[in-house]
Amino acid sequence: MYAGALMATVKKLSAGVIRTDREMADGRTIRYYDSTPAEHSAIDQRPKEAQPEIGQMRYDALLGEWVSMAAHRQARVFLPPKEMCPLCPSQGELLTEIPENNYEVVVFDNRSPSFRPPSTDWKLPVIDSLNTPDGQAAGKCEVVCFTPHHEGCFADLSPQQVRAVMEAWRDRTRELSQDPYIAHIAPFENRGEEVGVTISHPHGQIYAYSFIPPRTQKHLEIARAHHAKTGRVLMDDIVAREIHDDVRIIARNKQWIAYVPYAARYPFEIHVAPLKPVADLALISDIAADAFPEIALEVLKRLDGVFGMPMAYMASWHQAPVREGHDVLRLHWQITSVRRAPGKLKYLAGSESAFGAFIMDMNPEQSAEQLKNVQL
Repeated sequence: MYAGALMATVKKLSAGVIRTDREMADGRTIRYYDSTPAEHSAIDQRPKEAQPEIGQMRYDALLGEWVSMAAHRQARVFLPPKEMCPLCPSQGELLTEIPENNYEVVVFDNRSPSFRPPSTDWKLPVIDSLNTPDGQAAGKCEVVCFTPHHEGCFADLSPQQVRAVMEAWRDRTRELSQDPYIAHIAPFENRGEEVGVTISHPHGQIYAYSFIPPRTQKHLEIARAHHAKTGRVLMDDIVAREIHDDVRIIARNKQWIAYVPYAARYPFEIHVAPLKPVADLALISDIAADAFPEIALEVLKRLDGVFGMPMAYMASWHQAPVREGHDVLRLHWQITSVRRAPGKLKYLAGSESAFGAFIMDMNPEQSAEQLKNVQL
């Protein structure tokens, strides 16, 4: 019997979404999220393959950051043609990561993960500069398929599909937070070869780190300093300034606000934040989750409409780490695009890549105006 033939488990979530778990041929878990009734009984017919060993983490004493070594990822799938796409539903002789011949939203454990669950009790090595011992690259990596359709993008989803994706993000944040070795959860999407996409099927990923990644650590330190000085939460003050200035806001509804940040680093950068602030995706109310599709689709359609062409972008959820910072950090969705004009990209050259000092070629108010002027 294939592992995929084991009994499915079913869980009811918000907005009528049903989660159904199945086991894949190699023992990984695939989770189906459906906003309408669906049966998932297909068995993964592929032969069982050995999963890669857990990678190694090394400490960069020069920058005070962890670096993960995942050499097995060199052999991962790279820009396959549509007829060989591993994220499309299985059809005929095409046996993909999704055994069913149709689906709405699925989340499954990555076949070539940068991080893996540790096999034994695990602790992050104690940092001691150059004497810091190496550690296992503990964590989890998951793939989120937004749609069974190979063509298109997130902006082409129906509001119902976006709501199902949001429910998957909330559900995975809640569940991954229960693992004792997970310190931070980061859902994100890369779109376009310009930002390194290796499979063109509309999808995102979830990285669950066993450490707090550098950018989140910096967010945390700055937010704590602001709170200590003012008694207020930094992100709340930032949103209040955007509302007061009212020049960089590009979309808004009763639950969310979208704006180009005051000190944007990219030609087109958009932050989307709930107006009733929360620390992470698990804490979003059902009302806010229901209102998310409207603003998400508007923002992404405005981005594509600026030059009348699909925009390459990175869309990342920033939230508080699992076990700290909930008092000072706030959830927000950051979308950045490197395209500054048709046929022109903003390359992260010497100043940005070598020194981390960003230089913008136009004022954020200009890009905000371009986004607002798009006719939907």
